[in-house]
Amino acid sequence: MDNVVDFINMNRDRYLEELKALLAIPSVSALPVHAPDVRRCAEWVADEMRRIGLQNVQLHETAGNPVVYGDWLGAPGAPTMLFYGHYDVQPVDPLDLWESPPFEGTVRDGELYARGSADDKGQVFMHFKALEAWLRQNGRLPINVKLIIEGEEEVGSDNLDEFVRTHKRELAADVVVISDSPMFDRGVPSICYGLRGLAYFQIDLRGTKSDLHSGSFGGAVANPAFVLAQMIAQMKDRGGRIKVPGFYDDVRALTDAEREEFKKLPFNETRFRKDLGAPKLMGETGYSTLERVWGRPTLEVNGLLSGFTGDGAKTVIPAVAMAKISMRLVPDQDPAKIADQFEKWVWKIAPKTMELKFTRMHGGKPWMTSFDNAFVQAAGRAIERGFGKSPVFTREGGSIPVVSTFQEELGLPSVLFGVGLPDENAHAPNERIDLGNFYNGIIASAYFYEELAGVTV
Repeated sequence: MDNVVDFINMNRDRYLEELKALLAIPSVSALPVHAPDVRRCAEWVADEMRRIGLQNVQLHETAGNPVVYGDWLGAPGAPTMLFYGHYDVQPVDPLDLWESPPFEGTVRDGELYARGSADDKGQVFMHFKALEAWLRQNGRLPINVKLIIEGEEEVGSDNLDEFVRTHKRELAADVVVISDSPMFDRGVPSICYGLRGLAYFQIDLRGTKSDLHSGSFGGAVANPAFVLAQMIAQMKDRGGRIKVPGFYDDVRALTDAEREEFKKLPFNETRFRKDLGAPKLMGETGYSTLERVWGRPTLEVNGLLSGFTGDGAKTVIPAVAMAKISMRLVPDQDPAKIADQFEKWVWKIAPKTMELKFTRMHGGKPWMTSFDNAFVQAAGRAIERGFGKSPVFTREGGSIPVVSTFQEELGLPSVLFGVGLPDENAHAPNERIDLGNFYNGIIASAYFYEELAGVTV
């Protein structure tokens, strides 16, 4: 292993320049104008896989963006790791808040700024470099590896489940490894053992065929903006509890042991609040901030649109109003069941003065594993060797829907081993990755492959 680690340390400058080249490709999957860039990024990833020594590299076409596959299967009898990541990125808006161009990697104070640096190109790339170091120095890997890097994660991975179902034999493995989650905090390496799921909806109301003069028609017709606000106000009580009937029926409660472990983590609520710029924190009564974010379901309004929103005044009653609503779900909640409950309730509370359109958008199931399984423990040892300290075990408030897909379709456990930080603006302007974590992540990944080789499967 010493030769592998030495190789990694000697090539840091090269790694940085190569990562900048990947980050320079504006692979924004949500915007059709960037479709050629998304494909160009897929081809770049495939070329890099070939260059570092992976085999059977190919682009699998889907109904959307291609999935890049590659493998190295030269370790008979050893465990097989299936690595998953994504090469697409979020839009960059608002552009004027970026301190440097979003697709021009810029180093400031030991951090690399660019869209995709943390989510997820930088974390995918650290595994590429760990694999390269093993193959360059030893001519082989201690385990078998298969990699799938997709291009639609930021738009819901609509075509990934079908890809997994139709390639079960090709994707057979012993464990899935994903690096698309944050460390708990700076200097606190982590392993995530639970993710919340997601259910996303759009509610559209129409009151009249066009906007109306509020002087001539005010008092005669219902205002969609006002009605929508009234409907949203009914979705939670004053204690933050969601009022949709049946919503909590299947929620898996946090255990006393988990709650005690959360209390031991170095979490400062005052610093957390100040970093967010929030006057005061709030959430479901009876739970701490970490418990609310990691282990309790939520309902949030993600967007509202209605009426006149320009400068000055325009006295209209809007014809339409729209809200985007998302729910984060916890283990044992099923997105389809929740969608049924929510839609039924929305139709019930919508007044007859409105035309209602209810749209179900993307979603994903929650996931949780036991952190005492052999693969997670192997990751813990590798992280300690790479970062010089033992990781803490955390849950994550976000969603990676494919984790449940791997579990259900392939029967595989997952290890979530991420090196991002919670404050690295993954979906916001000035996204960045700490270069110390990036380089230590490469070393820890290289150790992880060695640790996995010792796991009995």
